[in-house]
Amino acid sequence: MPATGTSRMLRRTATAVASAALLAGAIAAAGPAQAARPSTPADFHPERDYAGSTVAAHEGKDTSASTANSLAALAVTQTKGMDVSGWQGNVAWSTAYANGGRFAYVKATEGTGYTNPYFAQQYNGSYNVGMIRGAYHFALPNASSGATQAAYFVSHGGGWSKDGKTLPPALDIEYNPYGATCYGLSQAGMVSWIRDFSNTVHTKTGRYPVIYTTTDWWTTCTGNNSSFGTTNPLWIARYASSVGTLPAGWSYQTIWQYADSGTLPGDQNYFNGALDRVQALANG
Repeated sequence: MPATGTSRMLRRTATAVASAALLAGAIAAAGPAQAARPSTPADFHPERDYAGSTVAAHEGKDTSASTANSLAALAVTQTKGMDVSGWQGNVAWSTAYANGGRFAYVKATEGTGYTNPYFAQQYNGSYNVGMIRGAYHFALPNASSGATQAAYFVSHGGGWSKDGKTLPPALDIEYNPYGATCYGLSQAGMVSWIRDFSNTVHTKTGRYPVIYTTTDWWTTCTGNNSSFGTTNPLWIARYASSVGTLPAGWSYQTIWQYADSGTLPGDQNYFNGALDRVQALANG
């Protein structure tokens, strides 16, 4: 017998319910892996993250090492400088210059969700008193691609111009302040992320970024990759009386962050050369 209108409707309803159940089961089976990953951690605290904010906790520091002994151990004239972030707020740049500071790096961005609210005061203020300054980006490699973060950085203060007073942009890549040391990336994955960031900055500015890191972190998270030494200047962090062993690929450091406090605002740095060498890096 041909199906009545009522029976056809019941069949269609049953089929629809079955299909919906199958679809729900497939979504449930897919689980969290199919969910969109947030671009930043839930406990995002960029105002507390800066170049070296994770270093002392992981590697310690030699508080007995004096600045004078550190300087005496270096082979060439060193130029004093600093790096600052939102943590310092408004900086007294004239005082910093009077105390010998001649260059500065200023945190511009972190991930793709933060810009330093004091960036203009710090970046322009250091320039106005006669310092050579540059901007740096605090990397979150698990949040988005290297290219994405590089683009955000360059468009929010991380540019470069050949004016003799602007250092190349810098990448701050260090211990994860939010979790796993290497941000959940394999060594090969981390190298790929850094190269993606570096190449994008180069494409957008004409300069390869300075790389800020520690030898221990670099060895752990990149497998001590040696492929960046010919393109990217090294900014090494080590709070001791010497720079110690450098990461593979670099035969010398361009900048050494040797202490996290001192006579200058923020972290204390030596540029490995006289002021004319700082100017040479600025000019490319």
